Amino acid sequence: MAGTSPAMTSNWEPMPFTADEIETGRKLFAAEWDFATAASSLASLPRMTGVEIALAGRSNVGKSSLINALTGRNALARTSHTPGRTQELIFFAAGGRLVLTDMPGYGYAQAPKAKVAAWTSLIHDYLRGRANLARVYVLIDARHGIKPNDDEVLRTLDEAAVSYQIALTKADQMNPADLAHVIAATQTTIRERPAAFPDVLVTSARDGSGIPELRAAIARLLAERALPPRRRPS
Repeated sequence: MAGTSPAMTSNWEPMPFTADEIETGRKLFAAEWDFATAASSLASLPRMTGVEIALAGRSNVGKSSLINALTGRNALARTSHTPGRTQELIFFAAGGRLVLTDMPGYGYAQAPKAKVAAWTSLIHDYLRGRANLARVYVLIDARHGIKPNDDEVLRTLDEAAVSYQIALTKADQMNPADLAHVIAATQTTIRERPAAFPDVLVTSARDGSGIPELRAAIARLLAERALPPRRRPS
């Protein structure tokens, strides 16, 4: 299909960001991001520090490519043609308050059942017990939309009361009409979900569209976390 920028789609308004917010997001991810640690069990999770943002998605959704595009590091997250290769929670940091967590890809039918059960248990433990987890960005392949195994993950996040936001990937591979349809269907799906952030992000790691907005969204979330809690009226 012919490539397109998300801005070309009709009937969809992207999240509004000021020029300052876009610049803050750029600076946030212009730091030197590196691998911090990996965890294959609850016991091996790192100590909670700063603010964590997790990225989740089906195998082959383009998660590693998106992390590399976000951080400007071509090989920070290893991309693979073998689905289900990531079997641990991978943590990346740049020395500041923000930590990125790469969650194991799901939906890989050929993975052994015992391994899938282990991944699922690890993910559930992480989601339930990570107090500094600010948001999960659930990546959805724009060419396919939300599938049943995506829906299961969204249900888990709702039950765990973990804030999440949908980010469509590979938008450059869609024509404007098809992309607009997927965006509308996604917004309809998440409208009634209790833990879902209402705005859908649209990205392409290949042509860079939507990456500045995703950075700005994360920077805004980080800034909100830094604000003191509001006092209740007496």
